[in-house]
Amino acid sequence: MEPVNNFGTQDNGKTAGIVSYFFIIGWLIAYFGIYQNNKTSLGSYQLRQTLLFHIAYMVIRFGLGFVLGIIWLSGSGGIFSLYYLLKIVDLGFFVLWIIGFIGAVQGEKKEIPLLGDRAQTMFPSI
Repeated sequence: MEPVNNFGTQDNGKTAGIVSYFFIIGWLIAYFGIYQNNKTSLGSYQLRQTLLFHIAYMVIRFGLGFVLGIIWLSGSGGIFSLYYLLKIVDLGFFVLWIIGFIGAVQGEKKEIPLLGDRAQTMFPSI
């Protein structure tokens, strides 16, 4: 039986890579909807990178927000410093996202700085 989608005949994993950059839901769609029927080297590379990227963002962003929120509630800091620190974290991850996304659009195995190399060793089964 032939797969329902035609992604395998149209690209070499580029579509899965691009879709995986759009939040966790995009990663799940890319992995289960596209990659499972068309396992390619480029698709694997991008999926490993974006998985670690999304995990790191959630852990750092929400973990930092939680910890700093507790500190703020105890009266040790101002709400503005918490807000700006979280915006700096968001901006940093946005820059990393742009770098990786450009690589995915170009169909290249372009590493996300700080995360890309580690992702390839952390998730070898993808």
